[in-house]
Amino acid sequence: MKKILFLIVALSATLRVAADDTIAVSLSDTLAPASIDSVTPAARPNLLADMTGVEVLQDSSVAILLGEAMNGKRELVEVDGYRVQIYSSNRQQEAKSEALELEEKLKDNIGQTIYVQYVTPFWKVRIGDFRTYDEAKEYKKIFVQQYPHMMGDTYIVRDKILVLQ
Repeated sequence: MKKILFLIVALSATLRVAADDTIAVSLSDTLAPASIDSVTPAARPNLLADMTGVEVLQDSSVAILLGEAMNGKRELVEVDGYRVQIYSSNRQQEAKSEALELEEKLKDNIGQTIYVQYVTPFWKVRIGDFRTYDEAKEYKKIFVQQYPHMMGDTYIVRDKILVLQ
């Protein structure tokens, strides 16, 4: 748990808000400073500017939640929960682009966080952070009403979710 919170704190120094209201996070294989507080706020956006790495795009609401967790208001914890999976494919040539296209098409219309994941050999698109099966079931019902053509690919899965406590 402490490692996850430290990782979140370390990564928050590299958040950049893009024009389309997403957050880009640069990751690298180098070590973050021992304490994020030792880096001046003005230097934080450029902390890993010269390093190459992976770019992770996420909804800006995640950055807000991370900010609340870092300010000591609440703690971000990983718990068992549920998500609604709407896409899964192992067709390597098409699956990644289909998953990202689906995320782009839905992100402004569904009111939940969308997670695009690659778990060898599958690309998956999952929605939401639901603590109970019943919450996920209710959201699935609403989603399928809005997107009936996706009914056959939509189901509830157990997953680790992040919640503020």
